[in-house]
Amino acid sequence: MLFNGTSTEGWLEITGKPFPANCWAIENGCLRTLVRTDGFQDIRTSEDYRSFDFRFEWMTRKDGNSGVKYLVQKVDEWVNKEGRQARARGLEYQLSDDAGPDASTDKRRTAASLYSVLAPAAHPAPQIGEFHQSRILLDGHHVEHWLDGIRVVEFETTAPEVVAQLKASGKTDGAKTEGPISLQNHGTEVWFRNLKVRRL
Repeated sequence: MLFNGTSTEGWLEITGKPFPANCWAIENGCLRTLVRTDGFQDIRTSEDYRSFDFRFEWMTRKDGNSGVKYLVQKVDEWVNKEGRQARARGLEYQLSDDAGPDASTDKRRTAASLYSVLAPAAHPAPQIGEFHQSRILLDGHHVEHWLDGIRVVEFETTAPEVVAQLKASGKTDGAKTEGPISLQNHGTEVWFRNLKVRRL
């Protein structure tokens, strides 16, 4: 278990600072994003992972937009009119309201996609306000995204389009092959629960 429903132990701000209670909270056994006007920071596991089977449940509201990031290549920090931002850059399992403004314009940004790279196979659109089951399987170079028991994305991290995304997100050669698992606060309400990981 990566989250016991009552404690933020094992989770940090993505930069490594303490857990950002300004924009994340525990609610009814869930990790929940808080929508604020003073900035949003992603969170990360305190441990790094190379090959793993990560399973979790999530729920969002209308126009929700979030993600789970892995093989994190770098972290960006900046300040804008909404305050201080801190975000992981790497591969992303997208979480979204598929009718929302981002996902509705590009299938590569719908729920369970490899964000902006690979669209998921056809599947029922996630219902708003209900929990959904997701899974990320990373075994060496092989990756699978699952949604509600259906494998919807499958790829190799060595594929040219994936390498290009790693390079773009990290401004590196995309060579990092392990790192933390990160949950994104993108300024909309999202709930996470039953977060479990098994090292392979």
